[in-house]
Amino acid sequence: MQRDSERVARIVQTLERIGLDTIVCSLPSNVLLLTGYWPVVGTAVAVASKAGMVGLVAPSDERDLVEAGWADEVRFFESGSTDEIRSLAATIQPHLERLLRVLGIGAGRVGWESGAASQPCSYAEMHLYGAAMSGLLQQAGAAALVPAGELLAVLRSRPTAGELQRIRIACALAERAFQAGARVVRPGQKETEVAAAFRQRSQSPSDALGAARFDGFAFRMSGPNSGTAYGAYARSRERPVTPGDLLLLHANSYADGYWTDITRTYCLGEPNQRQRRMYQAVFAAREAALAAIRPGVPAERVDRAARQQLASHGFGREFKHPTGHGVGFAAIDHNALPRIHPRSEDRLESGMVFNVEPAIYVDGIEGLRHCDMVAVTDTGVELLTPFHSSLEQLTLPLQKPAE
Repeated sequence: MQRDSERVARIVQTLERIGLDTIVCSLPSNVLLLTGYWPVVGTAVAVASKAGMVGLVAPSDERDLVEAGWADEVRFFESGSTDEIRSLAATIQPHLERLLRVLGIGAGRVGWESGAASQPCSYAEMHLYGAAMSGLLQQAGAAALVPAGELLAVLRSRPTAGELQRIRIACALAERAFQAGARVVRPGQKETEVAAAFRQRSQSPSDALGAARFDGFAFRMSGPNSGTAYGAYARSRERPVTPGDLLLLHANSYADGYWTDITRTYCLGEPNQRQRRMYQAVFAAREAALAAIRPGVPAERVDRAARQQLASHGFGREFKHPTGHGVGFAAIDHNALPRIHPRSEDRLESGMVFNVEPAIYVDGIEGLRHCDMVAVTDTGVELLTPFHSSLEQLTLPLQKPAE
């Protein structure tokens, strides 16, 4: 991969501004931020200095992925041995020390990940160094460890041009999955079966669009289950979908470590009067939110624009979560900047990427959410997910019931 000079320059400028000599990261999304390499199992450690040097300690079995990044100096280690049992921290310790020496990073102020973090999973399981990282850095000669969670959050909030292109690919992969999945929905299918049909298309190699690693997650909630979709997580159940149901599909797709957060709500057959009112309200809230987006605007103003529309249509109490949050390096981190929240103090900046998800949840009956991905431009907003955004497109014809 070609070096992302824009990303490296932003890192250097940030380190200089806050007086740090180095930043060290091990969470995969932050390693991706610093090096362009997305770790699989979370054992890699990335280093970036205010001199613009980027280094990496990585497992040897991820060498091909590492070489697709732009680290200036890499130290590989073997993940396991039949001769002894060692912790990963002990395994990487000498490699990290040598890396810091080669990069000319002596004792100084070192920023490191601390505090709570949300991390999209890059594999079935992920290793997290946690508190062990502070000990590793102290042994490596760091004179002062400085919590850098806020610094990293700011760096992640504005993808570079190259990073935004990967997010566009992830959105395009999701679009193809939504279009293909919507064509095969039939009454009688279980929520789990519908979700599997959508996800299957997101895994098609013919649709990779240049991404080396891509996939997605899809969750389907129908009828009264869709009315609970404001919860902390989504899940598909064994409920069969029936004519007249609202079918809420939440999806997170990724391309080479860059993520989406997208929802569409379909109606199986013609919507009834209440459902039409719900669609009308959500689309009005969506349009108001999109119209409010531009550089310099307080993020809470975007939330307010959506919330006021839902209230004016009689659904104020049924909108039970903020209007959006940062997406790209994370999938569903509600604290990712910018926070499109009634109490947010964030301001929108050109280049920021986030979701806009106005919704209505009627407990015990049904729910409707429309979640788009957007990027702030110098003059307004780029809609990254323009597909299936009208009642006509979201109304699914009744087909022969599933056997």
